[in-house]
Parts: sequence; structure tokens; C-alpha cells
Amino acid sequence: MASLIILRDPDATKKLLETILDMPGGKRSLSRLARTCKGICEAALNVLWKELDSLVPLIGLFPNHLLRRTRRPGLGLTKPPAEGDWDRLLSYGKRVRRIAYNESANNVAASIFPIIDEYRPQTYILPNLTSLTWRADTAAGLERCLLFLTPDVKTVVFEINNKVSNLPNVLIQLSNRTRLHSLSFTSHTALPDDFTELLNRQNALVKLSLNAPGALSSTVGKWVASQSKLRCLELDLTARSIVAVEGFFEEIKPRSGYSTPSSVGGTDSGVFSADEPDFSDIRKSALRLTGDAPLRGVCPQLQQLQLTGEAANIAAFMRHLNSRLAYLDLVIEDPPETNDWHELATTICEQFGGFLQILKLSATGSSKFSELVRSTSRDVPLKPLSLEYLAFLPKLHRLDIDLPESVIFHDADLAHIARTCPDIEVLRLCPLAKFTTTPPSLTLEGLKPLTTECRRLHTLGVVIDARAAVIRDDESIQSSRSLLRLHVGHSWIKDPFQVAMILSDLAPHLDILKWFQEKNRSVVEEYARAWQQVSEFLPHLQNLRLRERRKAAVAKPITVEVPVPVLPPRPEVREQAVDATVMMINQGVLARPRLHEVSVQSSPETSDEGVEAIPEVSSISIDATPAVQDEGVLVVPSVSEVAVEVHPTTSSAVVDATSHPNSKYVETVDTADSMSDGDLSTSSSSSSEDLLRPTFRIPSINGMFTLVKDVFVSYPLYLSLRLLNVSLLTLGARTRDAEKSEAISEKLETPAGLIASPSPAVTDLVSPVGL
Repeated sequence: MASLIILRDPDATKKLLETILDMPGGKRSLSRLARTCKGICEAALNVLWKELDSLVPLIGLFPNHLLRRTRRPGLGLTKPPAEGDWDRLLSYGKRVRRIAYNESANNVAASIFPIIDEYRPQTYILPNLTSLTWRADTAAGLERCLLFLTPDVKTVVFEINNKVSNLPNVLIQLSNRTRLHSLSFTSHTALPDDFTELLNRQNALVKLSLNAPGALSSTVGKWVASQSKLRCLELDLTARSIVAVEGFFEEIKPRSGYSTPSSVGGTDSGVFSADEPDFSDIRKSALRLTGDAPLRGVCPQLQQLQLTGEAANIAAFMRHLNSRLAYLDLVIEDPPETNDWHELATTICEQFGGFLQILKLSATGSSKFSELVRSTSRDVPLKPLSLEYLAFLPKLHRLDIDLPESVIFHDADLAHIARTCPDIEVLRLCPLAKFTTTPPSLTLEGLKPLTTECRRLHTLGVVIDARAAVIRDDESIQSSRSLLRLHVGHSWIKDPFQVAMILSDLAPHLDILKWFQEKNRSVVEEYARAWQQVSEFLPHLQNLRLRERRKAAVAKPITVEVPVPVLPPRPEVREQAVDATVMMINQGVLARPRLHEVSVQSSPETSDEGVEAIPEVSSISIDATPAVQDEGVLVVPSVSEVAVEVHPTTSSAVVDATSHPNSKYVETVDTADSMSDGDLSTSSSSSSEDLLRPTFRIPSINGMFTLVKDVFVSYPLYLSLRLLNVSLLTLGARTRDAEKSEAISEKLETPAGLIASPSPAVTDLVSPVGL
């Protein structure tokens, strides 16, 4: 139980859990620990959920019945979540501090984001989020980041692979919602023209990274120089000309720091004297030594700088800086030109030599890619990289160089590093380099200057040639008590025991020895087995060395010679007075101001505005169809049938068929009722009676046809015309002719009336019947 006392301190517990998380399989171990121990559950969950590299764990907190597939929560939801389904997500969302999203990974369905936006129970589902990393390929993918931009977000990393149209809108929302401390923007397309205006409110940036075309414009340079709290800057100078690099500083006015007579470093004493000596250089050098000199140049408060590009461009950029850089990371095109590398190394030492603590040198992605695609049939063209161009770097404690081609170093380079960097602690000189045909230039004896002069060196990574290792008795060589880790990579070796003896002498406290083992790719098995034997021999030889030295330290007395101080002779003293009266000279200065006329043409901006006024119109229709009442009159003519039996007598007679024009009608006398059959038979003898017989039959037949015509033709036509006449009279003067119409209607109810009294209108239209 005594070992668990450390868990009572929350900070110590947090550090312990973070250490477990950084180990291989750390997440699984923390998860099991949280499920096993209830007392440490909350602390383990806070560390486990503090940083997420995807949104999938958050989506998996929804109930299983909402997920399309339980084992793959990123595929989406089957239906919108209810209010109670958000409890677990909101509970664990409070623990999240950093989250990342990659649209190209396609592990989260796009349909999830609209559901979160519409049905979320609170504005931000991750209220304590402080860091957001968002990698987007489309405009819709970039806009999704607005769901997680809380006011507490201090670090934002944007990586955009394609051109998106809504980038200005997202930057406006970013500037309005947050007050960032760190901003990283990487894009393959150019920055918006108003990039600095969109982020004008972000004036508290501590770290800024811009890797996009247009990042070297003068407006961006002016905006970067205006960031008074900026400590870390990262820029990409790849494929840029020297003119473009110089253009970054066009609108920046460097501050001198020596502008007033009262300034300690100024040249003006306030007294007009031509014979006054100039002590400005002495004052400035004294201030630099004491650290009280005012900061000058561009971005004087900058402490960390990371630049990518050609060595010449990087050197041209750093010449404009006069900051007290402590961290410098350079990603250059490998191999660099000799003159460019010389200029770059000289600029580093001149500008930042007195303050630089960490220097990293690596290759760009294009240089590494060319190494990967290089044919394996031919050797890699290895080139040297001289370190003798580096001047005195008194505060440098870490130097990392990792280049694919410039990997050749000599023993003289290590000796120069030991002299110029006495406080070096970590030194790595391309430990991953592989020499296939020619051996490395560094030898095991070349490490002796480092172990002798660099008393703080604890980590060393070099590729050496240990085949000709020789043990020499040299009392001037001292072993290193601080060297604990040594990485030899693909180093060549022949005698493992002899190498182990030399290492035990150089580094008796060496704890970790690394090399490329047989399981690594393209490793020489002979060298790997030899270094394995070195690691087996080394602990025993180290114990032997330390035991011998302890015995020698006890047996040998230590004699310290103290020199007798010699008193210097007494100097001769003389008294001398100096007249320090200031000579005053009156001097006038004629000051005439220079006047410049500046005219400004101002023209008001006019705008035409028109108002379209359309009155509201409503259409109303009135049905004015007259009310018509259909009335039918049943007309049944009274028909009487009369049968006449006629027995014509045939006789030959001449009939005068001459028509008489004056005869308009034939009067027919119906005597059929008074005549008998005998009379008809006896009256056929006379000629006058013969002429009257046709006139008796023809009118009777015409009457029948006339009656049929009146009933079936004239009467229907008369009725329709009558109804039309009645309708017209009703519309014009219904009240005036009401009584007259009733009388006519009563008269027309009988067929006799209809026949006897037709209206004048109908009489005009209907021709007389019977003619």
C-alpha cells in the first residue's frame, strides 16, 4: 500500500497515466485500468479521452439501436437521436480537449453532421475543446468544423487539399468566435487576397504556421510583424525566388532602438561639441553583454523558427531577422550547394549564435521521395556536409541532422563540434544512413574529443567504421560520465570484443546501445550479429572498468599545489586636476518646412433606387344571367276523319286547261254531307258538274298537307320565336308589360288561340299557310 501513496497527488497521478498512454498499447492499458479500478477510473478516463484522432469514438457513444452497424459507428445513424440518447456523448464530451478530423479517411459518414447540427441538445457538444485539427477536401467538409469551434478553442490546424469557395466565410466565423494562440494553415491553393483582413482580430497569436502560395506577400509580412506576442513562426519558401523572399519584408519598418538622446545606446549626448568622442559602439557592446540592449529588427520577440525551402532562400530570409532564437528547424533541399550551405551556416552563427539552443536540419519531402524511387541497382550518391562552417555556439545543446544524401562526416567535424559547442547534450549526425560500398568516414577514435570536451553529452547517434579500432594508452583522453545512449545504425564492425573494450573506456556509464538488427530491412547480418555481441560484452567490461577506477581513486593520494601569491609593486600616484567646464556655443538653425500639396478627389457614390408600385386589383364577376322559366304548351290539333267514296266515271271530254290569272282562289263548298250515293251517280251526265268535281277534291287534299305543315313546322317555329320575344320583353320592360304578357299567355293556352292570333312579329316571319 505504500507504493500507492503517489496516487494521492492528482498531478503525479496524471503524469503517471500520461506516461502509460505514451507506451505501446497505452490506450488499451488505460481502458482496462479504468474498468478495473474504481478509484482511478475518473483520472484514467480524463487522460484517455483527452485527445482523439477521429470522431468515431464519440459517435459510438450513441445507443446501439441508433447505429447502422455497431462495430462501425462511422457508417451513420438509422434515425435521429432523442433527447435521452445524448447523455453519454455529452458526459464524455466534457473530457475531450483535442480532436482531429480527416475527410479523406472517409471513416465518418457525411449524413451524421446534419443530424448533430439539428438535434444537438446544446450549442457545443464538446464544450471544453481547446485544439482542433481539420483536414478537408471539399467546401462541405470544411464547413463542418463550425460545429466544434467553441470560444475556448486556442489552437486550430487547417489542411485544405483543394480550392474551396467558402474559405473566407469560415475564416470570418473563426475570427469572430475565437481568440487563438496557435494557427496553422496548409493549402495547395493560394491564400485569399483578404486573408490578413479576415484574421485582423487575431492579435494574440503565439504560434503561426503558413504553408500556402501567397504566404510571402508583403501584406502577410506586415501582419506577421504586427503580432506582438508571436514566439513561433513557420513558413514555406519552396520554389520561391530571392525577390519573393525579399518582398516579405517590403512593408515592414525595422525599429532601431537607439533614437533618443537619453538612450543608453544612443550617439547623441545632448551637448553640441564637435570634439566629443563617440562611445556608441562601446555602449552597445556592453549592453549586448549584459542583455539589456533593446531588441531590433523584424519580429524581435521571435524564439522559434521553422523554414522550408532552398538553402539560399532560407539564408536570405534569416538575414532580415535579429531575434533571440532558441529553436531553429530548417527543412532544406538535399543536397545543398556548397556555397549556399556555407552562407546558411555563417548566417545562423552571426544572427543567432549567442542564443541558439536547438538546431535541426532535415530534408524536404521531394528529396526523400527521390531517394525512395531511386533504383536499387546503383548506389546512392553520398555527399559530404562540412560542419566546420559553424562558428561558436555556446548555448547549443541539441544538434540533429537527418539528410538522405549529405551523410558523410569526418573526425575533424566531430572535433570542431566539440570545440564550438561545449554544452552539447544531444548530437545526431544522420544515424539512419547506410553505406553499402564505401565505409563511413567517422571512426571510433573520432568520438574521443566529444567524450573529453562535451561534459553534458548524453545522447549520440552516428554511423562509424569500427573495424580498425585500436586501444591506445593516452592519459589526455577522459571518459564521459554523462554519455548514456549511443545509436550506431549501420556501422561497420569486425572485432566485437575490442570495440566493447574501447566503449567501456569512453563511456563506462553507457546504458543503451542501439543498432539495426536483423529484423530490419536491408541490414547486413554480419554487422548486426557483431553489435549484438558488443552489447553482451559491454556491461561486464563496464563493471570491471568502474571497479578499477574506484580502487585507483582510493589508493592514489591527491596532491594540490597552491601557488604562493606574489604582491605587485606599489604604483606611483600623482594628483592631477581636470577642468570640466562645458563650453557653451550659441547656434541657430534655420528650419524651413517643406510643403507638399495633396489633393484628394472625392466623388460621392450615387445609387439609383426605384420603387415599383403596383396597386392591388381584385376582380369580381357578377352573374347577370336572366332567370328563364321554361313553359311548355301542349298543342293537340283536333282532327276529323271524313271518308269519301269516289267512283269516277270514265268519259272522254275536252277540258280547257287554260289558267285564268284573275282567279286567285277557289271556293270550295263542302256538300259532302248532303249528297248521297245516288245523287253522285246521277249527276255525272252534265258537263258543268264534271268541271266542279276536281275543285272539290283538290282543296281537301291541300288542307290536309297544310295542316300537317302547320303542326310540325310552323307551330314549333312560332313557339320558339314567341319564347325569344317574351325573354327580350322581360329584360327590357318586365314590369310595364307584365299584365299584357299574362293576357297573351292565357290566350295562347288553347290551340285555337295560337292559331287565331299570332303576334305581329311572327306574322312577318311566317309566310301564309295554305297558298
